Amino acid sequence: MDSLILQHYFFQVFHVALILFNLFGWLSKKTARWNLATLLLTAASWILLAPFYGLGYCPLTDWHYQILWQLGHTDLPRSYIAYLVESLSGYRPGPLITDICTGAFFSIALIVSIVRNIQIARSRKSQVAR
Repeated sequence: MDSLILQHYFFQVFHVALILFNLFGWLSKKTARWNLATLLLTAASWILLAPFYGLGYCPLTDWHYQILWQLGHTDLPRSYIAYLVESLSGYRPGPLITDICTGAFFSIALIVSIVRNIQIARSRKSQVAR
């Protein structure tokens, strides 16, 4: 199998796994702290790299798209989420709805992760005090 195809599959699996972890990693006490870290890294990429690459920049998307371009895919959406939706359904959502949904789900996951991590820290603190 061509190495570009293998790289494509690697990025597809890794990126989707990271998205799912960002959305649901707070569910387990064991992964809640890591979830908050990956959410903060994602936010940092989107915001801190914005002056150089644009708001919402993700290096994983950039690297994956470079591979897809080499494989001949030329009409890729700006958003990896739009790419996933189109890959799965054949429908490409518009940039505005994609950005709104991505931002909303990300914000919800971040808030829930912060609350969950605070709850876990308080629980540990109260167990130590006993």
